[in-house]
Parts: sequence; C-alpha cells; structure tokens
Amino acid sequence: MILAMSGPAVSIILPTFNRLEFLRPAIDSVFAQTFVDWDLIIADDGSAEQTRVFLRTLMSQPRVKVIWLPHTGNPAAVRNAALREAKGEYIAFLDSDDLWRPTKLERQIAALKSSTDCQWSYTGYDRIGETGDLIYPDAKPMVPYRGAIFEPLLTLEAEVSTPAVVVTRRLLAQVGGFDEGLFLWEDYDLWLRLALHSDIDLIDEPLTRLRSHEQHYSSAGARNQEDRLRLLTKMHALATDAHLRSVTERLIAQRTLALVRLYANSDRLAAAMTLANGCRHSWRYLDWWTGVPFVLLKLLVPRVLINFYRRARSADGLSQRQPRFR
Repeated sequence: MILAMSGPAVSIILPTFNRLEFLRPAIDSVFAQTFVDWDLIIADDGSAEQTRVFLRTLMSQPRVKVIWLPHTGNPAAVRNAALREAKGEYIAFLDSDDLWRPTKLERQIAALKSSTDCQWSYTGYDRIGETGDLIYPDAKPMVPYRGAIFEPLLTLEAEVSTPAVVVTRRLLAQVGGFDEGLFLWEDYDLWLRLALHSDIDLIDEPLTRLRSHEQHYSSAGARNQEDRLRLLTKMHALATDAHLRSVTERLIAQRTLALVRLYANSDRLAAAMTLANGCRHSWRYLDWWTGVPFVLLKLLVPRVLINFYRRARSADGLSQRQPRFR
C-alpha cells in the first residue's frame, strides 16, 4: 500500500468529485499553511469537465499531483489511490469541502515529533455553512479525548473528523489503508485500527473547519446500518481485550436489531438471516432478548395485518385531531 519513505515531511490526501465551489477554498487552505514541507495528492473520482479543467491548472505546481480515476463513488478507494502515491513521513487528510486554519499542519507535526507515545493526532473543529460562515453553536459539541481512544470511538463518544487527522506513514502502513468494502464508516474503521496500535494526540483547538451543506453523501437507510454492523463485526475480531470485545458484542446486538427492523419492511428473508447471524455475538445480552420478540412479531405477522393495523392507527389518529363541536 505505502511506498518507501523519500519525499516531503507531509503528504496530503485530498479526494474530490465535482463540488468545485468548495474545492477551490479547500486547496487554498493548503497553500496557506505556515508549514511548507508538504505535497498535495488529489485523487479525482471522475469529475465533470469544469472541475477537471481547474485541476489541470494545478498540475504545473511542483508540490501537486493529480490522479485521474474513473468514477466509483467509493471514498475509501479514491483515498487509497492517493495513498499509494504518498511519500511523506506523515499523512494528512483533507476533504474537498472542508478547510484548514493556517497553523494546522505546523502545530500537529510539532506535537507528533515531540511525542513518544502517539503516532497520530487530530484537532478540534469549527462547523461552517455553504458560504463559509461559522455555524454557532454546534449542535453536537466535540468531547475532547486523547490517549487510548478505541472504546470512545467504538461507542461514538469520540468524534474524529477525517480532515483533522495526521498520522505517521509507518503506522498507516502497519494497519493498512481504508476498507474499500465500506462506503460509509470507512474513516472510523481506519481510526479504530489505528487506535489498537497507538494512543492519539489531540490539539483541542478548532484548526479544522468542517463544512455543512446539501451535497454530502447520504448516511441514512439500510446501507448505513449495514456498514456500521460490518465495522463492529470486524472490530470484534481484531480486539483482544475482553472488555472491548464485550462492548463490541453489545453494539452488534443493537445494530443487528436496527437492521432487522429495516429489512422487515421490504425483505423478510434478509431480515431473518440477519437475525440468525446476530445471535452468534448477541445472545448473552439482555437488550438482545428484549428486542428480539418485537422484530420476530414484525417478521411473522402477515403483512396484510400489519398494513391494516397501520391504517387503523392512522385513521384513529386523524379522528382524534378533528375539531369537536358542541
């Protein structure tokens, strides 16, 4: 995956697919860094011609490399394509719609070089809107974690955003790149594998700016639950600590039941198979057995009766909302 070390101190991995109005300021924030020993590797996931024209203008820059890819819509595969070209001692990630503050790399590299325990680092963040205006306050304030972070990552108590991360290329080579079988949660899958091998350093300042807009990948529906369950099952196999395996099993039980409830609306066979597979990790937990009767009822009751019940509930709710006259 990662080539032999020779090159700049930091290789910056930036995947892109269109969104030119956000891509330009993202790249500007790289060139504005006070730390200058970097190269920028842009992996283009089959963008339209307008974006490609802009990217071609960057190819004359000695510190910029553009990789042209056919469109896959797979963020893990696009980032891995850029990683295969990386030669820096450190790897930094930036998404095409986000920004860095000017001292971001300088602060993180200095902290990592002075650390004896941490081979990767992340920062705090601000959340901005489409036009770059600060969104305040953040709906979910970041809780600062540092050191051993595997369990808080697993339970989603710790929030590590992709553009906030810098990692040594040595550690990244040890754990491997992004899992291309995951279209969602591929970033947390990598963070969890890194956390199994190294503590993490934190610069608890908003050196990263995350943009909220309507062009984000959708994270709703069955695909989100499927990939989350794949991630948890993978971590159960990798974790050797008994407590962490127990935490993972409980989370697998919760995600399995959530996925079965989704499947039950359209594919009862898939729901039943998912429920059977989930028993392997989940049968020890009370919340599994309290949830199973409800999903079994949803699977076993004929759909016509469920639809009749829903219509009746809907009609009853409508009648209760009608105004009453004396």
